Amino acid sequence: MSERLEEGLVSIITPVYKAEHVIDKTIRSVQAQTYRRWEMILVDDCSPDHSAQIIKQLAANDSRIRYHRLEQNSGAAVARNTAISLAKGEYLAFLDSDDLWEPIKLERQLTFMTEHHSAFSFTRIQMIDAEGKIVKADVPIPDKADYKYLLRHTVIATSTVVVNRRLTGDFSMPLRRGGQDYATWLQLLRTTGIASGLNECLNSYRTGG
Repeated sequence: MSERLEEGLVSIITPVYKAEHVIDKTIRSVQAQTYRRWEMILVDDCSPDHSAQIIKQLAANDSRIRYHRLEQNSGAAVARNTAISLAKGEYLAFLDSDDLWEPIKLERQLTFMTEHHSAFSFTRIQMIDAEGKIVKADVPIPDKADYKYLLRHTVIATSTVVVNRRLTGDFSMPLRRGGQDYATWLQLLRTTGIASGLNECLNSYRTGG
């Protein structure tokens, strides 16, 4: 696996369903990154709105944006696994279609992972509403989380996660409609032992659609 991965490339994994009101902002938060070596793989889970048109318009002017549509509605796990299978990057970063990144997110997190020899990292978040207004600022996280800790505390927000695939090896999300991200973090911790927490707020988690 490691031989075919592009060194330093971040593959951003984004499932899309009914995201027409927010997907433009989400993609633009990726385009604003100070770290430029990324590809964003957006997998459309047969969204019945105008998400596809919005994504395709942005992709027409940015070759790093990759659009793929599933043949039938299959849930976020299948959409994410499809994106993972298409990913070329050494790193995988997860970003849900309604969340936002700070411009320095990737740059800071990759530097942090290199300094800490980390295979799996996550950051703090702030919570925003449907209009983007902050409803809860800067949710704290621990400096690290292992398997036993994560069983008791749900501290890892999906859109903050970055994984180094050279260190973790191949993985996929369990095929279940809910909680597949949490199950994946537990699975990865069995391999990596520790997830490293970067105590900076680099992600906005949207609480309303």
